[in-house]
Amino acid sequence: MKQAPRYTVSSSQPGILDLALSGCWKIGCPLPPMAEILARIDGSLQTVRISTTGLTDWDSLLIVFLRQMLLHCRQHGIEPDLAQVPEGARRLLQLADATPQQGLALATPRPGLRARIGLAAIRLFAAGRDLARFTGEIVLELLRIPVGRSYFPPRDFFYFLQATGAEALPIVSLIAVLVGVILGFVGAIQLGMFGAQIYVANLVALSMVLEMGAMMSGIIMAGRTGAAYAAQLGTMQVSEEIDALQTMGINPIGFLVLPRILALALMLPLLCVYADLLGIAGGVLIGVSMLDISLVEYLRQTREAITLAQVGQGIIKSMVYGVLVGFSGCYHGMRCGRSASAVGESTTAAVVMGIVLIVVSDAVLTILFNIFKIGAL
Repeated sequence: MKQAPRYTVSSSQPGILDLALSGCWKIGCPLPPMAEILARIDGSLQTVRISTTGLTDWDSLLIVFLRQMLLHCRQHGIEPDLAQVPEGARRLLQLADATPQQGLALATPRPGLRARIGLAAIRLFAAGRDLARFTGEIVLELLRIPVGRSYFPPRDFFYFLQATGAEALPIVSLIAVLVGVILGFVGAIQLGMFGAQIYVANLVALSMVLEMGAMMSGIIMAGRTGAAYAAQLGTMQVSEEIDALQTMGINPIGFLVLPRILALALMLPLLCVYADLLGIAGGVLIGVSMLDISLVEYLRQTREAITLAQVGQGIIKSMVYGVLVGFSGCYHGMRCGRSASAVGESTTAAVVMGIVLIVVSDAVLTILFNIFKIGAL
């Protein structure tokens, strides 16, 4: 049967305390109370000699006991004598001393309502200041292009024209046709109740030209191109490529941001016109197949339903959407952190910001167009 761990305390010489350990010091055995030895350790002692000749076996239970005793000794300026302690135990104690102790994290009290409002206002002000600074940098760099003082790369600009234009046609085509089919199908059901199926052409044409063509193209580009901009620039931040450009005296706004924003602002109106045509084609499918309207009659009704000013209204909206989507993608990419998770967060934030800006700007532009009677119904 294993002998329980125990210790004896004696004082053979003045200023020296002898601590003799015996028994089996292994986990599973009750740790003997340390009150007696801790009570006798004070500033009058010079050292504490530890003897382990009576030990039969030991594991981390011995280390825990010795560690607590050593910490108490050092609080009183006493350095114990560990010469008779097993070498393995001494190494474990040295390793414990080399590892810094971490204090318990204190729970931070939740700030009150006024404090939370103030912190939110400070964050909002800081975000507005960053947006204003970034916008100002873009405007200043844009003014340097005509005088040849900007590091604007034409080759990159034409590459982004292709990436945001021709390469985006498949997804824009699919979404535009389906939106036109959905609008035509919903209009056919509702207008068929009144025998006014011919006005499905008006519904589809006006919806696509005024709102859906530009908005759906903008949202598609926010998820496709805006996210790509944020990921590209964020990765360049992580790999310190943007820092390298600044070190070489190249402004990253003109070299990286302007080609992306200008390419998207120029190509999105063309994608909008393309989406308008395909959306109307989707409405034609419903009108001809479900409502027995002839193709000529449907196209004549469509031509009479829309005006050039209404088409221009959608094109102007799409140009604004292109600027906003490019701005949001580049802004979050340039403000990205230095980790992989930061790249993902900036990409997500760019898409969310781009879609929100599209919806808000659409509401503002629609009100302004109605006030100034531009393309009004």
